[in-house]
Amino acid sequence: MDPLSEMLAVLEIEAAQPSRFEAAGQWSLRFPGGRHLKVGAVLAGQCWITAEGAEPVHLRAGEGYLLASTRPYGTASDPALPAIDGQQVFDGISPDTVRYQTSADDPDRTIIVAGAVSLDPTSAALVVDHLPSIVRIDAGSAPGRALGPLLELLGQESAEDSLGAGNVREQLTKVLFVQALRALIASDNRPAGWLGALADESIAPALELIHREPARAWTVAELAEKVGMSRSSFALRFKTLVGLPPVDYLARWRILAAGRALRSTDRTVYSVATEFGYGSESAFSNAFKRVTGHSPTRYRVKNS
Repeated sequence: MDPLSEMLAVLEIEAAQPSRFEAAGQWSLRFPGGRHLKVGAVLAGQCWITAEGAEPVHLRAGEGYLLASTRPYGTASDPALPAIDGQQVFDGISPDTVRYQTSADDPDRTIIVAGAVSLDPTSAALVVDHLPSIVRIDAGSAPGRALGPLLELLGQESAEDSLGAGNVREQLTKVLFVQALRALIASDNRPAGWLGALADESIAPALELIHREPARAWTVAELAEKVGMSRSSFALRFKTLVGLPPVDYLARWRILAAGRALRSTDRTVYSVATEFGYGSESAFSNAFKRVTGHSPTRYRVKNS
């Protein structure tokens, strides 16, 4: 798999059933911050997404967003309007359709579908730490153009209570999250950190090499030679973009990938250790505990 697909597998993405919000006229809702990422899309009309400390982002029908801020946030027809408590509006109704100042047959209503996404905390930092507060999926971008069929299906599934609709909504929320990451990587304002490195013509191939052969004892000199850079230039660029020196990233990736193997299989710790380049179970256990805070056995029990 490519590095993004591999990272998404390690992240163990979980999505709550998204809610559908319909509103008309002038409105503004504010919500408390939280530890989960939030992802959503505008199915009809327009709105503004706000996050404390960030510039408001305007969204039109067919566009999506990723909200990575843990601070209070809001959605509104106009960001200048005074906001009311959104939790009170949603309490007792969500995940069913929440209607505010509108009816089901109002042609001028704004329709938003949004849900929360959670990631495995051990591996989330590589992706989450450098995300901007709000990511907009522009309808004109390649990821945005791919949203059309997804949003059509999300609109249908969120408007009806068909058999299995809850599960379909959750899966579509995960896909929307991946599209937001793709949009961010493809944008002119690429983020710092691991996601930004995926779009770098020199560092992305190095990440692919590490992910393809995590058990190999890669050296900085070998990786630099493979991507056609000097050792010093490569080491500096890798650390600047990814946030870790190449060898440290290799060590961390081994543990993250090994953790997934422990969670998803019943293989022995020794078997997993040897797959990821460790000569002994004790060496693997020590490295594993440094990264996760738990021994491999305890980690498996805790995450099973």
